[in-house]
Amino acid sequence: MTTPITNQSPVSVVLPVLNEERYLTATVESITNQDYAGEIEIVLALGPSRDRTNEVAAQLAASDSRIIITDNPSGRTADALNRAIAASKAPIIVRVDGHSLLPQSYIKEAVATLVRTGAVNVGGIMAASGITTFERAVAAAMRSKFGVGGASFHVGGNEGPAETVYLGVFLRSAIDEINGFDPHFVRAQDWELNYRLRERGGLVYFNPRLEVTYRPRPNLRALAKQYFEYGRWRREVARNHRGTINARYLAPPATLLGSVIGLVGSLINPIFLALPICYLLFNLLGSILIFSKRPAPSMFLMPIILATMHFSWAWGFLTSTKRVTANRSR
Repeated sequence: MTTPITNQSPVSVVLPVLNEERYLTATVESITNQDYAGEIEIVLALGPSRDRTNEVAAQLAASDSRIIITDNPSGRTADALNRAIAASKAPIIVRVDGHSLLPQSYIKEAVATLVRTGAVNVGGIMAASGITTFERAVAAAMRSKFGVGGASFHVGGNEGPAETVYLGVFLRSAIDEINGFDPHFVRAQDWELNYRLRERGGLVYFNPRLEVTYRPRPNLRALAKQYFEYGRWRREVARNHRGTINARYLAPPATLLGSVIGLVGSLINPIFLALPICYLLFNLLGSILIFSKRPAPSMFLMPIILATMHFSWAWGFLTSTKRVTANRSR
């Protein structure tokens, strides 16, 4: 029989860690500084980093007995999470990224929400916040409907049931029942796991008070790669779980196809230029509205960033095939 959780139940914080030398110390400090009254353990699943991440992790573990280290040879997020969960022991699993910063009351609020709602997973907002000029512009785009659509974990919204949430604070029993994260998914593993939780009747719950600081990619190339992978693996989720695609997911690929058709068609008839011009106007309007809410000295970057996010996601979605995703998951 599973012991009912309380507002002070022990929690295991699990982190997939790869190339996080820059942020890992601050991330772990945001966990150890929580005002949660219950017991906290921290499990770092270390991949084959190319920087000093593993050295930093070893120093952190040596200075705090609550920190446990486990290996993740593949470096993939789903594998890391499964290995960290297997090495942990608490009835509540708190999933954190190696470049995220938790507010001080995050765990207390999340556990209280689990107890109050009967949910199997609760989470909140991916509060993107940059340091450099480029990162701040990406952060503004990631918190706007013009950049990422209307998902509540990006742009906020009312508390309540959700398809998915950022990161997540889970009941271990619920994760065990569905055999954890699916290692096939290089990306979109959170969305896919939450889908399976909901399919079994579990409640996934969004609480906007759970804001977690997220550091965006540092340059355009890294941003394009990130959103290309997002689009590719979101298509793979749809391939495995039919009926999970809606108009919001189809808008970027439709826009990319329309823009290409318009540019090619304009060689025959200039009227075809209406298609890419419509996207350009949408892009510029979105850039202006984003900076009207979040003024910054990087407005000239916004149209480029929005186009990179939209078209990289779209190209990943359109080029995703069973063969490609199968090869990438090996």
